[in-house]
Amino acid sequence: MKILLLSDTHSHIDNFIIKYIHQADEVWHAGDIGDLKVTDQIAAIKPLRAVWGNIDDDKARMQFPENNRFICEGMDIWITHIGGYPGRYNQRVKPEIFNNPPDIFICGHSHILKVVNDKKINCLHMNPGAIGMHGFHKKRTMLRFEINEGKISNLELIEKDR
Repeated sequence: MKILLLSDTHSHIDNFIIKYIHQADEVWHAGDIGDLKVTDQIAAIKPLRAVWGNIDDDKARMQFPENNRFICEGMDIWITHIGGYPGRYNQRVKPEIFNNPPDIFICGHSHILKVVNDKKINCLHMNPGAIGMHGFHKKRTMLRFEINEGKISNLELIEKDR
């Protein structure tokens, strides 16, 4: 399963993003969608799993959950927008992440790309950074990777100058 992981579109979608959507089997969006035209356009091309973020309105909150936890190719995946980082998880997710850690924990919000193995709970933490145009980031970033029979492989950073 080829995954394109993105976050913090803030209502922005362009041909750069769309090119990579076409190459994926599924697209995962870690919140701050902005205009639902973004997710509508993604979902018209490939299957989409998404969560709402702190900038998203009630329409996005009705369409997408705050937390999306599911199994993909034998891996337990948890996507939320504001989740924190290993050693500094958000209080909202902290009890669950320690009591029932996923294999992969994905969040957005910070606009900072980060992939960290949390050895304390044996969990891979991923934040794809921000692919939208709004925010302090100088590079727009996304991640893509493959999941096959409980293993992640071919993790790749996709970036573009703003």
